[in-house]
Formats: sequence, C-alpha cells, structure tokens
Amino acid sequence: MKKKTVFQRYEFKYLLTRGQQARLLSAAGARLRPDEYSHSSIRNLYLDTPDFRLIRRSLEKPVYKEKLRLRSYGRADREHPVFMELKKKYRSIVYKRRLTLPYGRALDCLTGDCPWPETQIGREIGYAMDFYPDLEPRVFLSYERDSWYAPESGLRITFDDAIRFRTADLTLDSDLWGTALLRPDQVLMELKAPGATPLWMVRLLTEMGLYKTSFSKYGTAYQILLEQEYKGGKRYA
Repeated sequence: MKKKTVFQRYEFKYLLTRGQQARLLSAAGARLRPDEYSHSSIRNLYLDTPDFRLIRRSLEKPVYKEKLRLRSYGRADREHPVFMELKKKYRSIVYKRRLTLPYGRALDCLTGDCPWPETQIGREIGYAMDFYPDLEPRVFLSYERDSWYAPESGLRITFDDAIRFRTADLTLDSDLWGTALLRPDQVLMELKAPGATPLWMVRLLTEMGLYKTSFSKYGTAYQILLEQEYKGGKRYA
C-alpha cells in the first residue's frame, strides 16, 4: 500500500484518564474500528534553532506556525525507513508534508552531506531547513500510540501514553528513556477529522464532560526545560 505523504485535517486534543478512555471506547462501540496500524511505538527528533525559535513561536499561538521533525515507528537503524515531516497549522487546520527515506540518508540530509530529494515535498523541507539558521535535532520525544477510525466519517482517534522526552542521546536507534510528560493514569487523545467532528462524537464528549486542550508534547517538554533552567538546575536528559 502506498503511504500517504500529504495530510490536511482538523486536530483536537483531550487529556483523559485511562478510565475515561475505556468508557469512551465502550460507548463508541461499533462506530470505531482499530486502525490499520492499531498500535505503534513512535520516536521523534524535533528540529529547532539553538534558541528554540520554532517552539517559542508556536507557544505564542500565532495564526500560522510550523514544526519540523524526524519520525520513526520503532527503533531505526541506518537502513530503516523514517519520515521527515514538515507540520504546519493555519487557522486550526493542520497541514503535514512527509518524506520517506532511510534513516542514514535522512541524517546526511540534515547535516547537508546529501541533498533532499528533488520532489515538491523535498523542496519544501529543504526551503524550511535553509530558512531557519542552525536547525538541528534538539529534543527526542517518544510515546506509545493506539489508533482507531470511524469508516463513515473519516474520523481518526489516537491515544498516546508513556510520553517522554530528553535532550541527550538524540537518535532514533537508542533505548526509550526520558522524562515523563503525563501522570501514569493519563493519556492524550487526539481527534483528527477531514471536516466537522461527527455529531455522535460531539455528544459523547459532552456527556462525558471532556473538553479540548491546547496540550503540545514538544511545547510541554520545552516548558519543563525552561522551568528547570529558571530554578538553576541542569537541563533534563
């Protein structure tokens, strides 16, 4: 199956307890089916400038913002396929452009030892890399994801837990470790819809008293780093 490279959708986030997650899935019943990749272990390297220009701007909640990251599903050696992603958000709509290439080649592209592929997406990523000075991996962020979808509406629902980050050992081929972003009983739910959220889901969220949050994994990690620096400590590993 050909992997999707361009995404355009609305994304909404909710912080749930594990009990709420179980109740929501039970209430949704047959409307939801396990996604093609129902469970995955996701690893990300977020790229930024030395002064964290991209995430600082993102946290200011501008009308337009963007992030660059290198992502793998599971541990990646140099031949393992990874995804270089340029994620943009404009007026609540998320646009994601994705390149697939071997991890070793992606690293060479990041250091400038190899050109980005001569494709539309490759040129867009290359332009972003040139636009921001000294762009390189700054934060490793990983989590476990369970995915569901509603066939009749195109709604996709993901639940992320075991979210952790570090600023050392910035590779996709090392063990999972780092500082936790959520409590052990919490999960982050994301609704990803091509249009309006289905009415049955809106009603279910209302009945359960679940409300949208602006939680950002990378943003939360950056805020923890700032708090640690403010207290005069060392940066989180």
